[in-house]
Amino acid sequence: MQTDDIRDDVREVLFTEQQLRERLAEIAREIEAEYADEPPLLVGVLKGAVVVVSDLARELRLPVHMDWMAVSSYGSGTTSSGVVRILKDLDADITGRRVLIVEDIIDSGLTLSWLKANLESRGPASVDICTLFRKPARLKSDIELKFVGFDVPDEFVVGYGLDYDERYRNLRDLVVLQPHVYAPAEA
Repeated sequence: MQTDDIRDDVREVLFTEQQLRERLAEIAREIEAEYADEPPLLVGVLKGAVVVVSDLARELRLPVHMDWMAVSSYGSGTTSSGVVRILKDLDADITGRRVLIVEDIIDSGLTLSWLKANLESRGPASVDICTLFRKPARLKSDIELKFVGFDVPDEFVVGYGLDYDERYRNLRDLVVLQPHVYAPAEA
């Protein structure tokens, strides 16, 4: 889907598809340098990371394996309680392997901190994190991120895998939504 297809829903384009793909290519070169001796297992976090993992994997010039996890963080409304549940676990045994968690966006970092600790408890050689987007203003964890694509403002962003109510994941750009899309109408 192109931004022009939903122009009335978009307040601002933060990054175009071209900019996103160029940055993913740069990250791919960094990953190749870091893992030249032993390609990592890419672990995508469903659902948002599907687009990022797919495009990153195609850009890599290393033979990599991919696996997927789905986790849910519980709380009230949009606030995480820090209680995390695995909805879909890895199929692969990660014992002794180098693991690279690939995320679409890091918001508070709390769920990802839990996920990293969980994977580290399984005996991998290493667990690193790659994210295409990070919201520095929202971080509540000092989790180490090995590869970061872009810092984004504390705005409601969608596209390139990120959604609002399961919509806009297939948007090729990263955009800020107009408030009327997600804010309830005034009564």
